[in-house]
Amino acid sequence: MDAVASRGWLRTLGASGISTTAISLGLAALGRPGYLNLGHGRDFDDRSVEAFAERTHQVLDAAYAAGVRHFDAARSYGRAEEFLGSWLRSRSIAPDAVTVSSKWGYTYTAGWRVDAVPPEVKELTADTFRRQLEETRELLGAYLSLYQIHSATVSSGVLEDADVLRELATLRSDGIAIGASVSGTEQGDAVEHMIETGGFDSVQATWNLLERSAGDALQAAHEAGLGVMIKEALANGRLTSRCDVEPLARAAERRETTQDALALAAVLARPWVDTALSGAATVEQLESNIGAVAVDWDDALEQELGALTEPPEEYWRTRSGLPWT
Repeated sequence: MDAVASRGWLRTLGASGISTTAISLGLAALGRPGYLNLGHGRDFDDRSVEAFAERTHQVLDAAYAAGVRHFDAARSYGRAEEFLGSWLRSRSIAPDAVTVSSKWGYTYTAGWRVDAVPPEVKELTADTFRRQLEETRELLGAYLSLYQIHSATVSSGVLEDADVLRELATLRSDGIAIGASVSGTEQGDAVEHMIETGGFDSVQATWNLLERSAGDALQAAHEAGLGVMIKEALANGRLTSRCDVEPLARAAERRETTQDALALAAVLARPWVDTALSGAATVEQLESNIGAVAVDWDDALEQELGALTEPPEEYWRTRSGLPWT
């Protein structure tokens, strides 16, 4: 921990008072056998529930040993909440020793299959919130620190739904922080709407070297006191050696680091970012991701890799075409 503490490893999510770490662990690729990260299908041989539970615990052990204290799940991440809850209890970790965030709004419908269409169904209603909050509490209990709307958009109407906002306010008054994740080309609009609406403690958004469009809105969220969590910092594997983007590969080799660590370092260099989520599915991926805190991001890298940025419409069209494996 000493080596990373000097680089701002221990942080706070905005003005919420909730603790986080520079790198947090997201469980999207750990709690279910199918996901859209590049090469996800090659990460595991045994896709049984028992094998996934064991591997998830191994990655959580490695993360905790490395100093990670913030773990992010969702109702739609298969059995992620179940695996996380069983790990926390089996390791006798006190609720105040970690930050656990989860999300509601999508229902996992794949039934532990990889080829299920659709693998999840979105319904951002007050009834869904009440049902899924009960499910989350059953699995995570007192560990739950932050509950987020999953992929809130302006067009969905959830940010103006009086019933939903009333339920969120009640939960917040009970001591659970409230946030929302955003996605797609409307990210910036959704973040701005959250700031205007009030009642939110954090936002979780996509920002990476390929997709920077929400940057100004996220800076505004930071200035308004919201915690800023960055998801998909590696663009679902596109900013790793599995895709081998030539400019990124050259820069990583020159800096004697990995492509994923360099891409994550770009995220951590933003002054408005509180934590970047690692989506690691293996201990090796996690260890490589954490290498980001040792990378000195500078103006030369900013200029060199700035050309990787894609138009948002192109980025999200590519993402929507990624296969679940």
